[in-house]
Amino acid sequence: MDRIDTLVIGAGVIGLAVARALALQGREVIVAEAEAGFGLHTSSRNSEVIHAGLYYPTGSLKARLCLAGREALYRYCAEHGVPHRRLGKLIVATQPDDMARLAQLAERAAANGVTDLRWLDRAELAALEPELAGHAALLSPSTGIVDSHALMLALLGDAEAAGALLAPASPIVGGRVESDGIVLEIGGDEPYPIKARSVVNAAGLWAHRVAAAIEGVPPATIPTVRYARGVYFTLSGRAPFSHLIYPLPVAGGLGTHLTLDLAGQARFGPDVEWIDTVDYSVDPARGARFAAAVRPWWPGLPDDALQPGYAGIRPKLAGPGEPDADFLIQDEREHGVAGLINLYGIESPGLTSCLALADEVARRLA
Repeated sequence: MDRIDTLVIGAGVIGLAVARALALQGREVIVAEAEAGFGLHTSSRNSEVIHAGLYYPTGSLKARLCLAGREALYRYCAEHGVPHRRLGKLIVATQPDDMARLAQLAERAAANGVTDLRWLDRAELAALEPELAGHAALLSPSTGIVDSHALMLALLGDAEAAGALLAPASPIVGGRVESDGIVLEIGGDEPYPIKARSVVNAAGLWAHRVAAAIEGVPPATIPTVRYARGVYFTLSGRAPFSHLIYPLPVAGGLGTHLTLDLAGQARFGPDVEWIDTVDYSVDPARGARFAAAVRPWWPGLPDDALQPGYAGIRPKLAGPGEPDADFLIQDEREHGVAGLINLYGIESPGLTSCLALADEVARRLA
């Protein structure tokens, strides 16, 4: 049986960032990825936004890691030539009745350490974005966008340069906890065992299933994970906006917002639809609902301008009608298994937080 120091399960942006951090510490690292390539699920099916840290409960892992991760990510992108842009974001109150919620959001942002928000009244908003209809807005200049694929390429390159190896098409089909490590069965028709001193379960949508497949991980410590699909529609032609445009948050997400990619293409989404299985289909009929959600803040949206784009799925630890849950990082203190880190519910702002989250994992394993 082969023995290694550390096995990272999952080659999304979190798994790659963790592999990089651990390899740079001098650890022997293998990244086992079930798919034929890296980052094919949540990491590449999102808005590619670098979040400022406005929304998350003060003191939560999401708030802390987003704020630290944002600055680390901007530095990393600049140093590694990863395409990104600090566009800024407008969170819009479309009606006077929205002002109280917008003020609450500003208060939470300040409590989280976000100090650069600016209030814009109707006239200032019209001067900045003439096509945007709003009573007032918060401007977040620290919000930006990033090429997520280029980011993952850079993380993988760093990890491999430090000695890490990526093993694609290597699903985890079982495992067991032993006194001197964790044995994992890897592969398809003929699984092969590897014993690792440390294991980081960064399997994203399937992290709970991977944990359940390892004999010796207490079932009571494995959370229920629910899937929230969000679809995106793209805009035919160019949008008349230079900032990201967000409404106030809704249950389960941040509302149907407008983001721009690095080529200037506009996309709207994601919405929230609770599903039972991983399904990336996009129903074109949902476009009418998107248009209805957008027109309160962009009344000039042309008819039939929205085209089906793509879908992403968020692994959520809270279901419909429940308060949003924090990231869940479990180590030996929670599940009793030495050398095992389980990462559950790593949704937004996971992309923004990837480097800070990787540092947190490395610290706990140390």
